[in-house]
Amino acid sequence: MKLNHLVALLVSGALAAMATPTFAKLPAPAPLTDEQKAKAAEVKEKAAEAAKKEAAALARSQDRAATRFFADAKAAGKTVPASTWVPPTPVAVAVQPSSSESHGQKQASAPKSQSAGGPAAAKKAGTDSKPTPAKS
Repeated sequence: MKLNHLVALLVSGALAAMATPTFAKLPAPAPLTDEQKAKAAEVKEKAAEAAKKEAAALARSQDRAATRFFADAKAAGKTVPASTWVPPTPVAVAVQPSSSESHGQKQASAPKSQSAGGPAAAKKAGTDSKPTPAKS
């Protein structure tokens, strides 16, 4: 019995020891030098240029596929309707008045300071933040 407890204790200790390094904090990365920054900018520029070339190649291949599709359909005697796709237009967001504004009531504007309920606001309003004792 004692041997089983000892084995269980050793196994749980080994598992705990293996799990501990996963919580270790990594050191902060070293700051980039000017040479590394220049190289990163160059790599970024090359990637952008490659993306443009890939987009142009994709557009050309799509145009060729569409042209071939329409030519094959015309040769087979099929009628293919013209494309009706229209690029989406940007949505204009209209500001709608609130229900109280539409009934002629004006909304109170929010105070410009972030702490509207602080002691400074109470002093400006002419009241003290402490309650006054009742007069008898």
